[in-house]
Amino acid sequence: MSDVLALLDVFHRARDLVARPGNDFAWSSWRDGDHALEEIDAIILRLQRGEIPARQAMSILFAPTGPMQELSLSSGWGNRFLGLAEEFDAAIGDAP
Repeated sequence: MSDVLALLDVFHRARDLVARPGNDFAWSSWRDGDHALEEIDAIILRLQRGEIPARQAMSILFAPTGPMQELSLSSGWGNRFLGLAEEFDAAIGDAP
């Protein structure tokens, strides 16, 4: 269960960053903030139920040149993203 709680914490903080006003989604695969939040909220909902979503579904968001990194670089919070990505890697551990 601690993996779920750690992932939930990471995704809540990722959501806060993605929801920031003025984010530039031009280089991200997300159309806009609503599209991004829809994807993140679906993961958060599953984690809140105690489920761990498929590793790939979560990992792609934090991957190099993935949607969150592209968004972070074009929106001025790239360094915060890198720290959060490291926390995600630690939290995901050996999850399936």
